[in-house]
Amino acid sequence: MLGTATCVVAATSSGLWPAFAAAADAVKKEDGTRPSVLGPREGFTPLVGTLVSMLVWMRMVVVRTVKGMSTADLDFLLDPKANTIGALLLHLAATETYYALHTFDGLAWDQWPGAMKRTWDVPMNLGAQARQEIKGKPLSFYLDALEASRARTLAGLKRRDDAWLMTVDAAWSWGPTNNLCKWFHVCEHESNHNGQMKLIAGRLPGARKTGD
Repeated sequence: MLGTATCVVAATSSGLWPAFAAAADAVKKEDGTRPSVLGPREGFTPLVGTLVSMLVWMRMVVVRTVKGMSTADLDFLLDPKANTIGALLLHLAATETYYALHTFDGLAWDQWPGAMKRTWDVPMNLGAQARQEIKGKPLSFYLDALEASRARTLAGLKRRDDAWLMTVDAAWSWGPTNNLCKWFHVCEHESNHNGQMKLIAGRLPGARKTGD
């Protein structure tokens, strides 16, 4: 399971939650054409839509980081124990796929169907096997995988409401954790690996120094 982060879920047990939900409901829902205006989105309940806006914004940043990369760029290894940018992109798709199976389908962590494990376990776990197997693909291969996992996420979130988002899993390995925290982890996880990809991109052969 990814991460050791903990999330504060006290809002579900305090008077803050009803007020927060009411305030979110009063905000005009964006249609997605202004991605940097985070908040409720059309087609989703208010807090689910706000989560969606963060997921969409973070994905936009990741795609911008890898724009125009060649297969050689995606396969570049910074050192023998590093992960390639291609492997990291597929890792993001694997992570989102597994969190969808867990939170939408109710599957216990790592109890995935065999076909899913064969497709996603290598990029999920990264490391030596991923260095050996994940290479030789164009950027479109990785972007298509990310788009497919995101399409399932958005379809699943459209069918759920704010009460579901705040539902607490008392048995989760981090301690009591709600669905909001699990999906926020998917978002911050992309931010974490985006930083790695930017570091690698800055060390590609012929890379130009930037101030970003």
